[in-house]
Amino acid sequence: MKGVSILLACVVLAGCASAPYHAPDMPMPSAYREAGNTVHQVITQDWWKAYQDETLNTLIARIDAGSPTLMKSIALLHDARAQVAAARADYFPTIGAGASVTSTHLSANVLGHSLAGRTTPDHLLGLGASWEPDLFGRIGRNVDAAKDREQASVDDVAAVRLALQAEAAIDYFGIRSLDRDAALLQRTIATYESVLQLTENRYRGGIVAESDVDQARSQLETTRTRLADAQLARTQLLHALATLVGEPATSFSVPDENDRQRFQVPPTPDAVPATLLQRRPDIAAAERRVAAANAQIGVARAAFFPTLMLNLNGGLESSGLAGWLTAPSRFWAVGPALAATLFDGGKREAGVNSAQAQFDASAADYRDTVLKAVQDVEDNYAALRILADECRSQETAVAASERALQQVTERYRLGAVAYLDVSVVQATTLDNLRALESIHRRQLAASVSLYRALGGGWTVNDHGQPNASKRPDALRPAGHVETQ
Repeated sequence: MKGVSILLACVVLAGCASAPYHAPDMPMPSAYREAGNTVHQVITQDWWKAYQDETLNTLIARIDAGSPTLMKSIALLHDARAQVAAARADYFPTIGAGASVTSTHLSANVLGHSLAGRTTPDHLLGLGASWEPDLFGRIGRNVDAAKDREQASVDDVAAVRLALQAEAAIDYFGIRSLDRDAALLQRTIATYESVLQLTENRYRGGIVAESDVDQARSQLETTRTRLADAQLARTQLLHALATLVGEPATSFSVPDENDRQRFQVPPTPDAVPATLLQRRPDIAAAERRVAAANAQIGVARAAFFPTLMLNLNGGLESSGLAGWLTAPSRFWAVGPALAATLFDGGKREAGVNSAQAQFDASAADYRDTVLKAVQDVEDNYAALRILADECRSQETAVAASERALQQVTERYRLGAVAYLDVSVVQATTLDNLRALESIHRRQLAASVSLYRALGGGWTVNDHGQPNASKRPDALRPAGHVETQ
C-alpha cells in the first residue's frame, strides 16, 4: 500500500514535468500603413496566373517536378515524419530473442566449487521484453516535439516552394524586360545607323565637320555595347532560371519575344496584418519550432522523476539437447524496476535551463520572422505605390523627349542645328525609354514580392476568408504536392 501511495504521488508530481504551451504573443497593427488605396482582391492558390502568361504558368509547374531545392525540403520532411514514428515507438514494449550454445570449463584449482575441473555445456533459447510506462510524460513530450518539428517541415516545404515560385516569376519578368530593352536598342541602332549615313553624306558634301561623323559613330557603337550588355544579362538570367526549375542551363531556353507588350501589373491586393500569422508558411514553421522547444522543456523536467521499467524474460535452458524442450528446462523472470538519479552534480537542472534557453531563442526567432514579414509587406506596398507615381512621371518624360527628338532631327536635316544638339537629345530619349522599362520591371518584381510577402496562395473557407487555423494541413500553398 505504501508503494502504491508513493507511485501515485509521483504521478501527481509528474504534472510539473509538463510545460503548458502558448504561442508567443505578437501584437499586430490594425492595417498596413503603406498599403494606400488597395483593391480587395482574394489571392488564389495559383497567384502567378494573375499575370496572364502561359509560359510563366509552365515554368512554375516545372518547379515541382525538377527543383533540387524543393526536393531537398521534401526529403527533410520525410525525415521529420520518420522521427515522429521513432518517437512513438517508445510507447510500445521492446521484445528481443536470443539463442546460444556454449561450453564452459572451470579450473581444477578452484577450491570449493562443485564444477571445478569440469566442462559444462549450456544450450539457451530465450525471449525478453521490457516496457516503460510513460508515467511522467517523457515519451509523450518527445512525441509532441517530433510532431511539432514535422509540422514545421511541412511549412518549410511550402515556404521553399513559394520562394522558388516568386524567384522564377521575377527572373522570367526580367528576361522579358531585357527582351524589350534589346528590341529598343536594336531600333535605336537602326536609327543611329541612318543618322550616321546622313552625317557622312553631309560631311562629304562639306556641310558638317568630321567631328560630327565621329560623334555619330561613337553614339552608335556605345548603343551596340549596351545591346551586348543586355544580351549578357538575359543569358545569365536564363541560366539562373534553368537551375531554379532543375534543368541544365545548356538545354534550357525561353524564346525571345521582342515585340511583346508590357505585362500589366495586377491590382494591389488588400490584406490585414493579423491574418499574416496564418498566411505565411515561414511564420507557421517558426511557431511550430517554438512549440517543439516547449515540449523539450517537459522532456528535460521529466529527468527529475524515477524511471519505471517492467521486465519479462523467459525461455529454455539445458546442458544437453535431449532435455532442452522439456518442461523442466523452462526459466522465467518478471518484475518491475524503479530507478532514480539522486545526485548528478546539477546536470538535470542544466538540461532544463538549456531547454528553456532554446525555447527563448525559438520564440525570439518567431518574433523576428513576424517582424520581417510585416516589413516585407510594407516594403512592397510602398514600392508599388511609389513606383506607380514614378512610372507616370517617366512616361511624361519619354513623351517630351520623343517630341524633342523629332523636332531637333528635322532641324538638323535642314541645317539649322549642329549634330551635337541631335546627339544630346538622342541620348536623353534613349535613357528615358530604358528608365521607363526599368521602372516597369521593378513594378513587376515588387508585385511578385508582395504576393510572396502575403504568403502566396492559401485556401479560403466558405465565406471567402483565409482559414484561421495555424495547423499546416490548413495551409495549402499554390502548387502544393502531397508528400505522404
